[in-house]
Amino acid sequence: MGKFGRVRVGIVGASGYGGVQLVRLLMDHPEVEVVYLGGESSAGKPFADLYPHLAHIVHQPIEAVEPETIAHRCEVVFLSLPNGLAYKIAPQLLDKGCKVLDLSADYRFSDLATYTSWYGGQRMDLATAATAVYGLPELYRDRISEAQLIGCPGCYPTASLLALSPLLKQGLIVPETAIIDAKSGTSGGGRQAKVNMLLAEADNSFAAYNVVRHRHTPEIEQICSDLAGHEVTVQFTPHLVPMVRGILATVYATLRDPGLVRDDLITIYKAFYRNSLWVKVCEPGVYPQTKWACGSNLCYIGIEVDPRTGRVIVMSAIDNLIKGQAGQAIQCLNIIMGWDETLGLPKLGFYP
Repeated sequence: MGKFGRVRVGIVGASGYGGVQLVRLLMDHPEVEVVYLGGESSAGKPFADLYPHLAHIVHQPIEAVEPETIAHRCEVVFLSLPNGLAYKIAPQLLDKGCKVLDLSADYRFSDLATYTSWYGGQRMDLATAATAVYGLPELYRDRISEAQLIGCPGCYPTASLLALSPLLKQGLIVPETAIIDAKSGTSGGGRQAKVNMLLAEADNSFAAYNVVRHRHTPEIEQICSDLAGHEVTVQFTPHLVPMVRGILATVYATLRDPGLVRDDLITIYKAFYRNSLWVKVCEPGVYPQTKWACGSNLCYIGIEVDPRTGRVIVMSAIDNLIKGQAGQAIQCLNIIMGWDETLGLPKLGFYP
């Protein structure tokens, strides 16, 4: 334990957007002490050089990524790294007794062949991967509570799955008709310089990208298949919106029972998420906006039914960096440690 009995926590990949969200949130978490900030290219630099607005509260440097050192100092480690790096150090951390929460895609898949086909890489950590639990608390809270290794969901899958889960779990739709039309702010692309993320490129524009080949597709399909009880294929199309934060996923699907109306589904959703404090189901005729969730760990869900087409339309809004990334990882930590699930997490967004 750290000072005052707090749990000692480390963040590997602290210099990225996900990392700085973890730093900001964990610094205010009453039960943890951040004792290690790690990175590769930024090792040796004061964290305040990278994020001067936190200089008054974060006085630590970015340190080299050395698993032995990390494990000696930390009880819990967040891995906020690019895909393909976490699986190289997670087994060592777990062997030393650390609890590991991975924010990349490395431990999200039950079948590593699926991971390899979409992400590449030669995986030698089969035994470790077999112990990983998918970190979407609204679906897998009980499994998370007993886990040592969490594969935290991607931001698009979080918004999409929270919209789809009640429909699939209760067999209310024809699964293969599900279409996910999702939009994300530019922070979802990370902090590294990319031409399409330049202000001159992204501003005053709106475009789809990675159509039919986005890497979050198999992740969404894996959980949809688990919920439905059979293999499910979905159509997923992401778009880049000229804003910084937020995801809006609009899901369309054909209802099995064309007699279901909007109010029926709102009642079903509220019952499904009755124990999920971070999911807010909107009242009839109210459709969520990304601004509502900005800066919070909340997911807002709006529901409509089109009796003319027999389709349900579900809209899901989250902050991609909080509920879609760092906040959800901390939510999982709270569950693992037996703490209140809302501890240290922002309950209200920034508005306007």
